[in-house]
Parts: sequence; structure tokens; C-alpha cells
Amino acid sequence: MDATHDSSTTVRVGLIGYGLAGSVFHAPLIAATEGLTLDTIVTSSAERQQQARAEFPDVRLVDSAYELWGRADELDLIVIASPNRSHVPLARAALEAGLPTVVDKPLAATAAEAEGLAALAESRGLLLSVFQNRRWDNDFRTLRKLLAEGALGEVQRFESRFERWRPQLKGGWRESGDPAEIGGLLYDLGSHLVDQALTLFGPVESVYAEADVRRPEARTDDDTFIALTHTGGVRSHLWMSATTAQLGPRFRVLGSESGYVKYGLDPQEAALRDGLRPGDPSAEWGAEPEGDWGRLGAGESPLTGGGTPVPTLHGDYPAYYAGIAAALRDGTPPPVTAAEAAAALHVLEAARLSAAERRTVRIEVPA
Repeated sequence: MDATHDSSTTVRVGLIGYGLAGSVFHAPLIAATEGLTLDTIVTSSAERQQQARAEFPDVRLVDSAYELWGRADELDLIVIASPNRSHVPLARAALEAGLPTVVDKPLAATAAEAEGLAALAESRGLLLSVFQNRRWDNDFRTLRKLLAEGALGEVQRFESRFERWRPQLKGGWRESGDPAEIGGLLYDLGSHLVDQALTLFGPVESVYAEADVRRPEARTDDDTFIALTHTGGVRSHLWMSATTAQLGPRFRVLGSESGYVKYGLDPQEAALRDGLRPGDPSAEWGAEPEGDWGRLGAGESPLTGGGTPVPTLHGDYPAYYAGIAAALRDGTPPPVTAAEAAAALHVLEAARLSAAERRTVRIEVPA
């Protein structure tokens, strides 16, 4: 990156979008990060502008992202938290305006689009990163630690789930059947699940997927399964569903010596939704009670007391934007790269093709 900031410089951030992603995740985390300041929020909704004004009274509010490009010299970073269909055109506009950019997942609908954005950012010496916050979930951080310590032996199978019981449709673009909206669970929750699998176990050589539309009047996938074969031999089985009446474990990871099973979700999203913020003295950020810890062992079920409880590391969503601030300040790599996002999109595209054609799809892995 050719554009770095002095350690005393505050990075002025323009945030595009103030729906769920913008208001619950990005704005609070940006505001809590040393070295970043939330300068401008873009939303055309009068209701969301009122919400933003109440939560960030000193932030400038504008109706359109086009107002940011004319003020590019007054901003240092653009964060795109708008609906999926707008990610590519907005990211391209931000980069062409000379502004480092963070995009909520998924970066694009296709790997080719993601690679095009990555090439544009590289040609201009600009940061381009994707908000894959689930790399900083408490359970994922704990699993990475166990793997680094060799606690499971040689990993053979990785099972990962984001399952919900939502029998009634909520409406909105995420449940739209229009392909341009990039809705459905494959690209929503699947973006997280695939990114985590690739982060842990590396490239994938083949993909098999099943994508179903279960709920009456649903227009896009709401119950999806992906099986990945990694080049290193690990098999990842990934479930994402809005129609699961009985939830399975968040992780079940099986190795040659031991297995790790973890139930429940990281508490950070719920805390952010409840208005808690990193650094709030009323709560230890990202911590979970001992009763929710996962278990490590062999030969017994964790549900009947088998295995040893493993203390769960604290969740740490603030680490993402701390990494962005460091990348802008020091020129270090961002916490998530556009190339990593493109690799995940190759897998998601293969999964979509596999489900449509009911066959296993091979992925060419670069030599």
C-alpha cells in the first residue's frame, strides 16, 4: 500500500448503509477502534437517519454515496454495508475515488468480480478488505488454538453449522429470488462457513452441495448443505438453515486422537444488538459462561459428560477494525484480503452449480 497514515492521524470513515450490518456491526466497532473516527453515514431512510443521529450525534448524515466521492480528500476509508447487489459498483466507485475500502461479505456475486476489484485496488495501491467478522468468534478462535496445539491429532472431518428456527419469512432482499440481490443462505451464512473452513484447512479441490427451498412462499435457498474436500485431505461439512427445529452443535471437529464439540453461538452479535459496546465496563466483552464451553475428548458424547471442558477464548470482533487501522497506518496486510474473499467465492459458485446440477464440482487449485 502506498498510502499510509502517521500514528497520530485519525482515519476518517465514511459508512455506506445503516441497516443491520451498518448499525449493529460496523458503526459501533468503528467508533470503538482507536485511530478510527466515524465521519459520515450514508442512508436514504429517514427512520435510519434518525436512529443514526441519536446514536452518533456528531456524525454527518447524507442521502447518497455520490456525496462521498466529491469529498474524497476529506475521508480516509469507505465501509460498504449496503445490500449485496450494490457491493461491487460502490467498491469500484470508492477505489476509483482513491479511497481504501472495506466491504461487508460477500464482496461480490462471483469470484471474477472480486478478482477485478482486487486488481483495481492493487493498481492504485489501495487497501481492499472484506468484513469476515466470524474469524473472531469465540468458538473459532478457540478451535484455532486447539489446532495450533495439535490437541486433536490429524484432523479428518470438520463439521460447522449456522442453524436457525425461523419458520416464517421475514421479507426483504435477503429472501428475494432475484439473482441480482445475491440473497439466500448460501451467500449469506455460507460466506462465513466457507471462509472459516478455508482459513483452517486451506484450498478445496471438490465441492458437493444441496440447496433447498423449504418454507412456503420462500423464493431462495433456506436449507443448504456443502461438503468440501480440501487438498490436504480434510473433509468439511457445512450446514446453514432457517428451518432447523433442533439445532446441532456449532462445531464438531474430529481428529485422529481427539474431537472437539461446541454448542451455542458467540455472544458478540447479541451484545451489539442489545446496545452493549466493546470496552463497556458493565460486561466482559466476548466472554461466555463456563457452562457453554466446548468439550475435548474421545469415545464419549459431550452431552453425557464425556470429554474435558475447554475454556472458550473471548470473542474479539474489535480486532478486525484494529487490523484495518494498523494496515492503513503501517502498510501491513489487512486482516482479510480480497484474494481470500475471491477464493471463498470460487467455492460458493461451485456449490451453487453442484446444487443445481446435482453433481460434485471440481475446483482448479493454483499450483
